[in-house]
Amino acid sequence: MESVEALVAHIQALSGSADELAQLHGLLKQADGDALRVHSAGLLPFLSHLHPGAHSLGYLYLLDSFLSSSANLRAHAGGDLLVTVADFLTSCSVDQIRLAPDKFLNVCRVLKNEVMQLNAPIRGIAPLRAAVRKIQSSSEQLTPLHAEYLMLCLLAKQYKAGLNVLEDDIFEVDQPKDLFLYCYYGGMIYIGLKKFHKALELLHNAVTAPMSSLNAITVEAYKKYVLVSLIQSGQVPPFPKYTSSTAQRNLKNHAQIYVDVSTCYGTGSYSDLETFIQSNAEAFQTDNNLGLVKQVLSSMYKRNIQRLTQTYLTLSLEDIASSVQLNTPKEAEMHVLRMIEDGEIYATINQKDGMVSFNEDPEQYKSSEMVEHIDSSIQRLMALSKKLTSIDQNISCDHAFLMKSGRERARFDYDDFDSVPHKYF
Repeated sequence: MESVEALVAHIQALSGSADELAQLHGLLKQADGDALRVHSAGLLPFLSHLHPGAHSLGYLYLLDSFLSSSANLRAHAGGDLLVTVADFLTSCSVDQIRLAPDKFLNVCRVLKNEVMQLNAPIRGIAPLRAAVRKIQSSSEQLTPLHAEYLMLCLLAKQYKAGLNVLEDDIFEVDQPKDLFLYCYYGGMIYIGLKKFHKALELLHNAVTAPMSSLNAITVEAYKKYVLVSLIQSGQVPPFPKYTSSTAQRNLKNHAQIYVDVSTCYGTGSYSDLETFIQSNAEAFQTDNNLGLVKQVLSSMYKRNIQRLTQTYLTLSLEDIASSVQLNTPKEAEMHVLRMIEDGEIYATINQKDGMVSFNEDPEQYKSSEMVEHIDSSIQRLMALSKKLTSIDQNISCDHAFLMKSGRERARFDYDDFDSVPHKYF
């Protein structure tokens, strides 16, 4: 290998055109590995001679070699090293770093690990957000960095920052693990934002995604899926038909205590559910789900009040408190007011006589705002349908898919069974 000085000179001279970058990439590959790592401890000063935006490919190789040494990380923990890495991720050239995506991912993971060790995850959010966008071929692609970024948002309790990637429609997934982690962490972020409907969508995807064997991410996602389902709708829906047989057979066995919570919730008895939660609090705490379980308990008041709206047109606050096991009519009034504000029920309270009148949904679905909302939903569904049709056509023409489906057809050609009476099927 040439000297590091000579390699830096090549990086400075060959970071322009595509042909120059191809030549430089060849030189960097030759220098990479043990040859470059021998000099890793002294590489950091050379980075100051390179611009992270103009010389991104060479900068990436040198930075990755330096960060690959645990001794280097210990010697430069925090401080200027994190600033150097963060500056590179935010200012590097997209075209250049995509020539060495694995090294770029390694640098991003080192940054994530370092900020976590420093107990300062917020320092990694902006650089990783920039890195996600730079490594993506389009906003529809799921990358390994999505999960890393969402983890930092969770640890820093910067839930709204996670929406930056969660609001994208994902259609391209390379590794199943990336999808499971994305759905799990994304679901947790929406739980933190109290957007239980969106959390349910992501957790549902983690639970129903194709799998040949059960994994720990799916088990943890299912536990939260049960709890969020109870908060959102008061019941846990059955597995849809497209759920893998592996998940349908085994998930409940790995989350029996949560299945029991659902069963207890279905009785409508607040005191029974409270007793069950208290007796199993340690298990819920171990799963880091105790806070969510307490929200399930609180939601029972709302669920029981909603049941009353299906039976009565008017009811006193005292009767509501008695029916849903609240201590005083004042508590019942607070719950009813909160539900009215959240649009969960339609009612009016006569504070003079303490009576609550339950009303029908006042929305007539003919206001300009509602028409605009419906139109945007239709447009989004049309775009989604068009995208799914395109994906279906691409899969239908995929050579690997055709080969596999051809083998399956050979094994199970139902035309061979035409003469068999249908009663045997």
